[in-house]
Amino acid sequence: MRLLLIGGGHSHAIALSLIRKNYLNKVNITIISDTPLSPYSGILPAYVAGYYSPQDLFIPIKKIAESKGINFILDKVIDINPEQKYVICHSGNKITFDILSIDIGSTPDKSTIKGANLYSIPAKPVLSFLDKWKKITDYYQVSKNQSLTLNIIGGGAGGVELALNIHKKLTSIMTSDNININLIHRGEKILENHNQWVSYKLTDILQAKKINLFLNSEVNAINQTEIILKTGKKISGNHHILVTQASAPLWLKNNPINTDKTGFILIKNTLQTTNYNYIFASGDIATLRENPHPKAGVFAVRQGKPLLKNLFRFIENKPLKPYFPPRNYLNIIGTGNESAVASWSYLGWESPLLWYFKNYLDLRFMNKFKH
Repeated sequence: MRLLLIGGGHSHAIALSLIRKNYLNKVNITIISDTPLSPYSGILPAYVAGYYSPQDLFIPIKKIAESKGINFILDKVIDINPEQKYVICHSGNKITFDILSIDIGSTPDKSTIKGANLYSIPAKPVLSFLDKWKKITDYYQVSKNQSLTLNIIGGGAGGVELALNIHKKLTSIMTSDNININLIHRGEKILENHNQWVSYKLTDILQAKKINLFLNSEVNAINQTEIILKTGKKISGNHHILVTQASAPLWLKNNPINTDKTGFILIKNTLQTTNYNYIFASGDIATLRENPHPKAGVFAVRQGKPLLKNLFRFIENKPLKPYFPPRNYLNIIGTGNESAVASWSYLGWESPLLWYFKNYLDLRFMNKFKH
């Protein structure tokens, strides 16, 4: 029996950490990932601000796999043939499977913005973003007296938290008078999926840090020096960072695996795809048909353990158990100054204690992968 894992996302990272060597008596396991190190999204904004080291940010997917006797292939899957049970990799290799699990995450949607492919810096894939971010910070550490205008497109929790932590980093290496950060959002308010208090509180924090907020501002096009809104208004900038709505890879749209209207893999509560019971999916790439939820790392982490259990129940011909996402979940948004805002259903709270609590939770999570 051949179990193939595609991607080193949070669900697969958790699953790998829980696999015991005696599992390999029942199945041959292979994981294909385009990177040996998988970044943990919960730490990314604070890492950008300078609070964490690379050792804190990255999950050593390759090391974990090999320590358990699992085959690791450094490659990128570009198509799946679910009927004949094989995947096609960027290298041209075809890898066969009996059971497949997909956890390849998502990237910001660039399809509606002209020039985004050429002139924007998507926040994901994280490794590509961090490479470009390092070049920006390296340049301005040397050229401190030059002015910098940075546009961040997307006013959800990810965009807001990234803006605040970018502000923290830039003000530590440059004169604040030379920094201009614009947060551009198409909605009437930021964090529209959160309660009103959280939205208003983080609006106040952004304004206190002199981060310019452009609401009701849908981006139509991007070029090297400016963003052009649907209204025709132009916003100049040296760099343009995309933290827009999540999107799935284009190759899935022409694949027989069922997807939702936005291209994400449709799954049942057993984490199986809706039309192939031997193909599973989890994390951002998947949409729970009966219980849809936001694309957030907290759900991917929670799916890791039930995913592993159901994969082995399937292998052993046992009934699978359903996974149900929490209706409410705690979202802690770091504000870049060792404080944070908590969002829970209709409740909200700001305190430095929350930042230390988040730090404790994140490091405890990452410690799971160090043994």
